[in-house]
Amino acid sequence: QVQLEESGGGLVQAGGSLRLSCAASGMESRLYTIAWFRQAPGKRREGVSCITVSDTRRWYSDSVKGRFTIARDIVKNTVSLQMNNLKPEDTAVYYCASADAGYGCTVTGTRSAEYDVWGPGTQVTVSS
Repeated sequence: QVQLEESGGGLVQAGGSLRLSCAASGMESRLYTIAWFRQAPGKRREGVSCITVSDTRRWYSDSVKGRFTIARDIVKNTVSLQMNNLKPEDTAVYYCASADAGYGCTVTGTRSAEYDVWGPGTQVTVSS
């Protein structure tokens, strides 16, 4: 059974850091495009970052560029999202998702409809 599960969320003060991890089971995540999305209360889900197979592309939304870093750990079969200098507007439930190689992650961002496996999400709360 193919599954993704996020971990690492929590409560942090503005300016702090968190590292989210997306653990894959039943699949080798290195063979898939992996993305992080987030959804804040009352807002639409938005793409935050994505990474293609062989790390040929890493995309970040303008709102997190320079603060967040996406990376693969092939040995652990995980994809992490290092989040630095967090802001209250980063508060949301964060989801990781996978798409087939070659899909979902372009120079302009994520294509959420192309992601077919999603984790349950992890809450990130940034206090001011």
